[in-house]
Amino acid sequence: MMFNFFAKRSDHPLADSKELKRILAELHVEKPAKAVDEVSSWFDSLQHAEGFRVDQYFEVLSALDEAVQRHLLLVARDYLLSARLTKLEEERLWTRSYRYWGQLATLYADCIERAQLDPKGKGCDAFKAALPLALLRSQAARCKQLKWLAFRYGLAAEDLWQSLGANYLAAEAAAIAQKPLQLYPGRQGLCTVAQQYLHAIVSFASSMDSLMPAQIELADRLIGHFLPHFALLPDCRPDSVYWVDALAGTAPMRLVRHPGMSRPGLRFFSAGTALAALEGLLHRVEHGEIPTDVNLGGEYAQRALLPVLRHLRLYWAKHPPQRRHQRHSVKTRMLVLYGFDDSYSLFSGAVPRYENETAMDSWVVENVSLGGFRAQTGDGGGARINIGTLLCVQPEGGENWMLGIARRFIRQGADGGSLGVEVLSRKARSIELRPRRSGFSAAVAIPGIWLQDGGDAGILRIVLPLAGFNVRETLEFSDQGQRRMLVPMELEESGLEYEIGCFREQAVA
Repeated sequence: MMFNFFAKRSDHPLADSKELKRILAELHVEKPAKAVDEVSSWFDSLQHAEGFRVDQYFEVLSALDEAVQRHLLLVARDYLLSARLTKLEEERLWTRSYRYWGQLATLYADCIERAQLDPKGKGCDAFKAALPLALLRSQAARCKQLKWLAFRYGLAAEDLWQSLGANYLAAEAAAIAQKPLQLYPGRQGLCTVAQQYLHAIVSFASSMDSLMPAQIELADRLIGHFLPHFALLPDCRPDSVYWVDALAGTAPMRLVRHPGMSRPGLRFFSAGTALAALEGLLHRVEHGEIPTDVNLGGEYAQRALLPVLRHLRLYWAKHPPQRRHQRHSVKTRMLVLYGFDDSYSLFSGAVPRYENETAMDSWVVENVSLGGFRAQTGDGGGARINIGTLLCVQPEGGENWMLGIARRFIRQGADGGSLGVEVLSRKARSIELRPRRSGFSAAVAIPGIWLQDGGDAGILRIVLPLAGFNVRETLEFSDQGQRRMLVPMELEESGLEYEIGCFREQAVA
């Protein structure tokens, strides 16, 4: 019976400080993915470990977490920037990172729960000093999960928002929600639990599902930079746009109407001064300046920065974009071809080649509006779509092909999902453009797709191959035997393999 007076020592390998140091030193330094896998395996073993004091458990968890942070950054870089990943490799990288952040958030939450359930237990007094950091890292890990879900256009499960809300309210109850801390050694700046919750809400409001993964990462960095400008308050203000109930653990909701009586977890979100600060940065970038005072995680050209900054400007406005046209439910099939080349061939009057017919997808359209439609992409279709992809679509039984762009994707299952498509033109036509130099047109033609419907009189919108638009180069083409000359005005949009340019027609001398 005398042995009951002594705490049982854990026989877990990580309970020995020398063994822990050896394990950390022998992580696969040259193989970031392997290092993340090793730490994830140790996390699995810690979930069932016994005999750890809560302060010791936190120290072990924290040491493993800190040791693998730079490896996680390299894995994320490979996922976002490597052009040669197979679908299987991409899936593995995504699963590895998303799983890690989920394990980490759960284990830090376990530390906090153990201390709350047994406040007089061994190690609890020592753990009190680490409680703010445990809450902060758990909250930050949940935010990372949201970002990785955004990379694959997945919807956050209800328990993810519940965890974010619970952490925020627990930190508020302990009067540490606004306590600034360094998240990891060597990491620039300080942050708080409340800011991490706010970061998640801003990300939700920023319509990440209409950005490419690399753009999502850039937007996430910009959100972090401008975070101090946003406001999350218990009272509704004239500039409030969203509300969230942290106690109920719900996702943010657009403030179409007031959510009702005041309650403990109710918070209202507004962009505060963030939009004005963003406008300032956008102005600098538009004038050719690449900001060095913003931690973007890498070097970005003006061409990469501008679309993301302009996207955020839209969604941080007091009145974010709303649906302009009423939707009508339908159930019909749509034939789909991808990319500029096949679209150009079709609008030239060519019949789809056999190899294109075999690659053609068939989607089920759920609803339509004047501006576009939403469709179920089915098995395989989602794997071939990037946001901004040029699409050639034809309703079942119809003869007319339309030109569209993939705008918004929500993953549903391994490959399929729900895709929002903006219809650019219901009356497109392929043309051959030639640069006009010194009074003569060049021999080499530039393929273009003329969007004939819509637009202002005398203004032509033309889809060109990537890098085909030159603001200093006048173009001309033949239309029913007549020469038409086009003076470039502005680049409207740029995609993965195309650009949309606006031209003013000029009389031919």
